[in-house]
Amino acid sequence: MARKKPVLGILSRRKSLYSTRRLAEAARARSLRPKIVDALKCHLVLAQGRPRVFFEGQELAGLAAALPRIGARATAHGLAVVRQLEAQGVPLVNGAQAIAQSRDKLRCLQLLAAQGVDIPRTVLARGAGDVEMLLDQVGGLPAILKLIQGTQGVGVMIAHSRAEVESFLSTLWDLGQEILLQEFIAESKGRDVRALVVGERVVAAMRREARAGEFRSNIHRGGAGVSIALDAGFEAAAVRAARVLGLDVAGVDLLESAAGPKVMEVNSSPGFEGLERATGQDIASAIVDLAASRIAG
Repeated sequence: MARKKPVLGILSRRKSLYSTRRLAEAARARSLRPKIVDALKCHLVLAQGRPRVFFEGQELAGLAAALPRIGARATAHGLAVVRQLEAQGVPLVNGAQAIAQSRDKLRCLQLLAAQGVDIPRTVLARGAGDVEMLLDQVGGLPAILKLIQGTQGVGVMIAHSRAEVESFLSTLWDLGQEILLQEFIAESKGRDVRALVVGERVVAAMRREARAGEFRSNIHRGGAGVSIALDAGFEAAAVRAARVLGLDVAGVDLLESAAGPKVMEVNSSPGFEGLERATGQDIASAIVDLAASRIAG
């Protein structure tokens, strides 16, 4: 009798997403059966000694491993599903704690800084403070302001004057938002480096350039990516950042400063369409290979 193929769960909102499709293709090529699971359509049953997950009316059982692709809008419930799978003993490529730590920009930067990873100077301030002092602490103007929970460049602003900083802070504080004020790295204006870490190595990297009139280099905001070979310092910084946060797979964004690489952000569910196209690397297969290595024989 033919042996059943191990099932690889891919937690994703939509089957049609590029990264989801590519991961499913890579799984099939490795004799795994991909199962796409929308975490927001799952419900959890908690009972002594028997944690269960139900998806579309059926118990989600028999997963050999799982790849969480938890978007910002599904963070809370998505993490609950990941924790339930952890309780069931399902091997995961990115666990719940690592995802949560990377999703919170402040916590992410706190952990990186504490472990000696170089980051842009950053301040969290709440309520009416001494704006001049805050600006001094991040090196003056211009300065970057970020929402703690933003993604893909959403909630990122640049301020060129004290009045702009005061206006942005006042407005966002009144809306109950937590804001990070961050050092502007002049030599990296309009560009950054995205390194995709899988396991203990960088599998692909590109330099992203912002479109004209835009300071954010995100591909989703019209930025262009060009394949690059990372030097040893940048690769070590990217891998170190992923390790500090406990991530198996991470998109690490770095700034090219005069003092060397500065880790700006770490993404636990990085899209890789632009990176695969820019570099020609098979990122999906590298991720699935890591998942497959954790499946019991």
